[in-house]
Amino acid sequence: MRQCKEFEAWTTVAGIMKKTGCGASQVWGAERMLREGAFENPKPNAVFGLHVMPNPSGLLGWHKGGATASSDTLHIIVKGVQTHGAMPWMGKDPVTVAAEIVVALQTIPSRQMNISKAPSIVSIGSIHGGVRSNVIPNEVEMEGTIRVLDPAQREDFLERITKVARLTAEASGLEADVQIDRGYGVTVNDAALIDQMLPSLRRVSTTEETPATLASEDFSYFAKDVPGFFFTLGVNAPGMDPARAPANHSPNFTVNEDTLVVGVKAMASVAVDFLTAH
Repeated sequence: MRQCKEFEAWTTVAGIMKKTGCGASQVWGAERMLREGAFENPKPNAVFGLHVMPNPSGLLGWHKGGATASSDTLHIIVKGVQTHGAMPWMGKDPVTVAAEIVVALQTIPSRQMNISKAPSIVSIGSIHGGVRSNVIPNEVEMEGTIRVLDPAQREDFLERITKVARLTAEASGLEADVQIDRGYGVTVNDAALIDQMLPSLRRVSTTEETPATLASEDFSYFAKDVPGFFFTLGVNAPGMDPARAPANHSPNFTVNEDTLVVGVKAMASVAVDFLTAH
């Protein structure tokens, strides 16, 4: 089988670069399950999901509305003109412009988006450019992640990111190639479904409304198609301070396996109660 190492083509829709070609065909998880008919014949009336979290042992957490954020990957190539570091006026410096773009991007969530409605972030996690201390390179590559908790704000945020990056480079006479790889959507918990199923969770263990998270979740595809309820299970060791507990995906993250039975009971409870009610 041919390995797809890069996107074969990109199309631009409303200023957002979207992948086509071999990269676009590589879908997996919930998205692939839906494409292959997982919700057809019969289509479910609701969907439930559970995720462990470094919260107090046995605590079942829930959040109405946007519970986990959308996740899009940002790729930027700042194209300049290489020159000697002692003569920057002879070229076009993509390093300084890349730095300007990083700072300019932060003004979008802090000054352009309505953060009173829902938080959003853009974080640059990787910058690469140049090979020597005295040579200004011809380009700098950056990658980052974009997270939004309000589905209605997502498209606007992506368009603003593209515009700010390109125009910041243009202001210095350079070019910024901006590509956004669309990822998971916002996991939206159905408020009515939560109200219906909370008694089922409370029968199993303690429950608490917990803050939304800017982490992302594959479950978002399911919850977009039918009413969904994605809740969490606290798995800290007894006496562990949640503020000091290692986060998910940390190499030090630990699970109190005695609490996993609470998750099994919770999932069985909501499933049986929902089916009985319907």
